[in-house]
Amino acid sequence: TARASAGPIFKGVCKQFSRSQGHGFITPENGTEDIFVHVSDIEGEYVPVEGDEVTYKVCPIPPKNQKFQAVEVVLTNLAPHTKHETWSGQIIGS
Repeated sequence: TARASAGPIFKGVCKQFSRSQGHGFITPENGTEDIFVHVSDIEGEYVPVEGDEVTYKVCPIPPKNQKFQAVEVVLTNLAPHTKHETWSGQIIGS
């Protein structure tokens, strides 16, 4: 999003993601509190699973802009020994 484009890139690990609910949480590498991620802000072909390493930017959540969410989320390292699903429904092992 335009609000996050100029911001820094953070690293973290997927804590939890529900494809059916369309959202989840990332645990930041820097030890701050878990950050919300919406399905529309995930880039790439795989649905994130617990343990996947990610990079992301942050932007405030409207309307109050008091909390933040992860945007431009990219899976950088798939969690080992887990099954990953593509957005089109194909299952692969890693």
